[in-house]
This record gives sequence, structure tokens and C-alpha cells, in this order.
Amino acid sequence: MLSQEDFIETAEKYMDTIFRVAFHYLKSQTEADDITQEVLLKLYHTEKVFESEAHIRNWLIRVTVNCCKKAFLSPWQKHEPLENYVDKLPFLTPEHSDLFYMTMELPRKYRLAIYLYYYEDYSTEEIAGILHIPKATVATHLHRGRELLKRKLTEENNHV
Repeated sequence: MLSQEDFIETAEKYMDTIFRVAFHYLKSQTEADDITQEVLLKLYHTEKVFESEAHIRNWLIRVTVNCCKKAFLSPWQKHEPLENYVDKLPFLTPEHSDLFYMTMELPRKYRLAIYLYYYEDYSTEEIAGILHIPKATVATHLHRGRELLKRKLTEENNHV
């Protein structure tokens, strides 16, 4: 069990990661905020003994994905247009913004794998463990997601 100080430190360190994973999964800021709170409450109440920082991080992402799956099945789940958050999402360049929106248009399974791989620096093996799917499935999701992004980028460049 984490001490009060350890909990606060861990919560501050991983709050943004939890939110980003939930946002990529659900495409809703409100729901991502709720999931973030729920996951942090689970962390606060857990009796689990964590072996390392990587163990905590993996556990938090796994719990986040599970909470997102549960929320997604809820009849109250709703999607909010991404355009509502344009001013709230900081991007270094317009290209980063375009890539974010193209990624968010991908099917969830590809979007989540790409996010965990490229933004959270997880390996395909680690993603497989977090999502409880075979490593080959993660590789397929990454490959298909990249292909879809490549197609979208090619189409966009042809329209310019």
C-alpha cells in the first residue's frame, strides 16, 4: 500500500498519462476526467505492492484501459467533437495538430496501440501485456494504424 506522500507523488506524476490514455480511448474530455479520478481512487485504495516505477505505470494504464472499456459499454457514454478542445490542446506545430486529429480518427484499437507505442514509449510486448492481447495482434494494430495514417496523409497532400 502506498503512503500518503507516495500516492500524491505518483498521482501527480501519472495523472496526465492516465488522462491521455482515457482520452484516446473514449474521445471525450469529460469521460477522460472521470476515468482519471476513478483510476486514482483505485490507486489510493489498492493494497497492491508495486515492485518498480514500471510496474506502477503498467498497472495504472491497465486499470485505465479496463475503466475505459467499462465506460464505453455504458449506455450513458457519449462522444464529444474534438473541435471543442482545439484551444485546450497545445501543439508545437500545425503538423503535430494535424497528425493528432488524424490519429484520433483511427479505430480505437489502432489509435490506442499507436498512442502507447509512440507517445508512451511502450514496446509491442509491453502493450500486449497491458491490453491482454497477443504481441502479434499489437504488431498488426500498429501496422494497420500506420497504413491508415499513411493513406490519410497521402490523400491530404494530394488535396493541397
